[in-house]
Amino acid sequence: MLKKTLAALAIGSALLSANVMAADYVVDKTGQHAFVDFKISHLGYSYITGTFKDIDGKFSFDAAKPEDSKIEFNVNTASVFTNNAERDKHISSKDFLKVADFPKATFVSTSVKTTGKNADGKVTADVAGDLTIVGVTKPVVVKATFLGEGKDPWGGYRAGFEGTTSIKRSDFGKMMDLGPQSDAVDLYITFEGVKAK
Repeated sequence: MLKKTLAALAIGSALLSANVMAADYVVDKTGQHAFVDFKISHLGYSYITGTFKDIDGKFSFDAAKPEDSKIEFNVNTASVFTNNAERDKHISSKDFLKVADFPKATFVSTSVKTTGKNADGKVTADVAGDLTIVGVTKPVVVKATFLGEGKDPWGGYRAGFEGTTSIKRSDFGKMMDLGPQSDAVDLYITFEGVKAK
């Protein structure tokens, strides 16, 4: 009986240890190591590219069990930057991002499925989640890559990722119509997180 009890305790301890192996990280916004860049066709003649300069978030991650990872990402929509102040003002207006009413865009993961490794041997995954823009929430899948992890020069521990996805403006409520060629928006996301102490 004692042996069975000890065995059960050992198994229980092992399971609990496995469940707490994922570490919590905070996205490094102060060091400007987080970016959400976008690319959209301009009338079918060229492309406009831009970025959001104010981003924050958190995630949990264990390289041994990436499928257990979770992420929450927030974008301050008023921080849009396309290298043209008047255009940035227009994108922030009621014609597009409506930042006065919806100051945040968010992404919250719902599942992570590993898909193998890329040509550089980095682990890849499909990160499914809910993307909310102008108050409208839609499911998206981000094609993600785990870039690496390790100690930094300041005594912290970091993990970094990148990912891509495409969305349609028409899926997120009524925005100014720029024609069908300007409906798709390509997104590129990359960030580092600092392990919580």
